[in-house]
Amino acid sequence: MGLFVAQLLTGLANAAALFLVASGLSLIFGVTRIVNFAHGSFYMLGAYIGVTLMGLLPGHFGFWGSIVMAGLVVGLIGVIVEICVLRPIYRAPELFQLVATFGVILVIQDLTLMIWGSEDRLGPRAPGLKKVVRILGEPIPQYDLALIAITPFLLFGLWWLITKTRVGILVRAATQDREMVGALGVNQSWLFTGVFFLGSALAGLGGAIQLPKGGADLLMDFNIIASVFVVVVIGGMGSIPGAFIAAVLISVLNVFGVTYVPQSTLVLMYVVMAIVLTVRPWGLLGREEKVGEHGQVGEPQRPIRPAGTTGRLLVAGVIAVLAALPWMGSTFLQVLATDILIFCLFAASLQFILSTGGLVSFGHAVFFGGGAYVSALLVTYFDTPMELAFMLAPFGAGLLAIGIGWFVIRLSGVYFAMLTMAFSQLVWSLVFQWGEVTGGDDGLVNIWPSQWLSDTSAYYYFTLAVSVGGILMLRHITHSPFGYALRATRDSTRQAEATGMDVKKIQWMAFVVAGVFAGLAGGLFVFSKGSIFPDELDIATSFDALIVVFLGGVKTLSGAVVGAAFMESVKDWLTRMEYWRLILGLLIIAVVIIAPDGIVGSLRKLGERTGLVKEEESAR
Repeated sequence: MGLFVAQLLTGLANAAALFLVASGLSLIFGVTRIVNFAHGSFYMLGAYIGVTLMGLLPGHFGFWGSIVMAGLVVGLIGVIVEICVLRPIYRAPELFQLVATFGVILVIQDLTLMIWGSEDRLGPRAPGLKKVVRILGEPIPQYDLALIAITPFLLFGLWWLITKTRVGILVRAATQDREMVGALGVNQSWLFTGVFFLGSALAGLGGAIQLPKGGADLLMDFNIIASVFVVVVIGGMGSIPGAFIAAVLISVLNVFGVTYVPQSTLVLMYVVMAIVLTVRPWGLLGREEKVGEHGQVGEPQRPIRPAGTTGRLLVAGVIAVLAALPWMGSTFLQVLATDILIFCLFAASLQFILSTGGLVSFGHAVFFGGGAYVSALLVTYFDTPMELAFMLAPFGAGLLAIGIGWFVIRLSGVYFAMLTMAFSQLVWSLVFQWGEVTGGDDGLVNIWPSQWLSDTSAYYYFTLAVSVGGILMLRHITHSPFGYALRATRDSTRQAEATGMDVKKIQWMAFVVAGVFAGLAGGLFVFSKGSIFPDELDIATSFDALIVVFLGGVKTLSGAVVGAAFMESVKDWLTRMEYWRLILGLLIIAVVIIAPDGIVGSLRKLGERTGLVKEEESAR
C-alpha cells in the first residue's frame, strides 16, 4: 500500500510541470488555432533561464523569484516570436504554421547551444524543501508534496482568469468565434499577442519549476513536446480543465507503467490517446471542429491540370540527365541520387494526401519504415528472394494503411494528425522493443539486392525506374476521376456529401494509396542501404517529409519532388556546419513569410510575371 501511495504522489507531482506547459499550449491553440510545436522550446528556455537566475539569486526569495522571472522572460520571448513569425500567417493553412514553429525550434536549439553550451545543467534543490517525508513507510520528497499542493492553485488561478475577468471573457469568446470578436471591435492582434505571452510564460514556468526534479538540457524540448500534445489532445484542444485531467492521468499512468509494465512506457500515453480519440474524437472536454474555422488567406488553390508541352519537355530533360548520371563515373553521385529519388517518392506519397486530399499526417513514416521492415523480415527469416520481398513491401504497407486508416479517417484537423502520430509511435515501439524479431535498436542488416542489382549503377537505374514510375502513377491518380473526387472532399466536405460522395471512404482509399507508395519507397530504401533501423519509423522522418513538401510547394504536384531533391542535396553540406539548425530554421521561417508558395510555386509566379510561363500551363 505504501508503494502504491508513493507512486501515486510521484505521478501527481510530475503532473505539475506537464499541466503548466500543456495549459499554455491549450490556450494558444484555443484562441489562435496555431499548432505550436515550438512550445517545448519555451519550456527548455524556462529551465535554462531559471537555473541561471537561481545561481545568481540566493535563498527562498531567489529560488521562487527566479521561477517567476523565468516565466516572464520566456513570455516576452514568446511575444517576439508571435509578432515576427506567427502574426503574418495566422490565417494561413495549418501546415504553414506548423512548419514555421518547427523553424523556431531549430533556431532556439542553436541559440541555446551558443549561450549555455552543450553541458547539462543540474537544478538546485528548493530551499526549505530538501528533505523527505515518510508516508506509510515510503520516502516522499518534500518538493513533490509542494508541487502537489501548488498545482490546484495554479488550476484555480487559470480558471479565475478565464472565467471571471474581462480578458478571460475575450479569450473565451475568441476561442468560440474569433471573427465575431473582431467584428465587435476587439483588436485581435493584441489579444493573440497577450494569449501567446501567457501561454509561453506558463511553459517557461513549467521548465523552471521542474528544475529540482531534473535540470536543463538541450533535448528537453523534444522530450516533452510529444507528451504535451498528447495531454492537450486527450483533454481537448483549448480546454484548461481537460489539460489538467489529462496531465494527471498521463503522469500517474507513466509512473505505474514504469513499475508494473516497463515495456509499455514508450507507448502508454499514445495508447491512451488512441483510445480516447476513437471513443471521443475531440478529446475529453474538447469541442467539435467546425468546417473552415481554420481558414486560409491568399489566392485560392488553382485547379490542377496535366502538364503542358513545356512541363513535359522539362521532365523528360531531367530524366535524361538522371539516366546519364552513371556515365559521369562518380559512385558517390549515384548513391546520392539514389537517396534523393527514394525520398522524392516518399515525399510525393505524403503530398498526395496532404495537397490533393487535405489530410495532414504526422505519422507517414510508419508506412515508409513499415514497407522496409516487411522486405527485411522476409529476407532475414524466410530467405525470400529480393524481387518478391520488394514487391511485398508496398503490399504490407498498404495493409498497415488499411488498418490505421480505419481509425484515423474518422477524425479531422489536428486530431487526425495526432492520431496518425500515435499509431506511428505504436508501431515504432513494437519494432524497437521486439528485439528478438526486429533486432530492436540494432535493426536488421545484410538485406542486399539480388546479384543482377548488386552493382551501384544497376541499382541506381532500378531506383530511377521505380521512383519515376511511382511519381508519375501518383500524378495519374491525381488527374483521374478519383483524384477529382478527393479534391472535392478537400475543398468542401458538405458539398461533396450533398452530391452523393462517400467522403470518408474516398479519404480512406487515398490514405491507403499514399501508404502503398510510401511502402514502395521503403522497399527501395532497405535494399539500397542493406539495413533498416527503427529510426525510419520515427516522428522525425515524418516531419522531414512534411518540411520538404512545404519547401517545394504545398499547392503544386511537383513540390514534394523538388523540395525533397533540394533538401537531400544540401543536407550533407548543411549538417557539416556547427550551427546548421540555426541556418535551416531561419531559412524555413523566411520561406513561410516571404515565399509561402515554396520553390515551385515561387518559380511559377516568376515565370508568369516575366511571360516565360503561361498561367494556364503553370497550374500543375
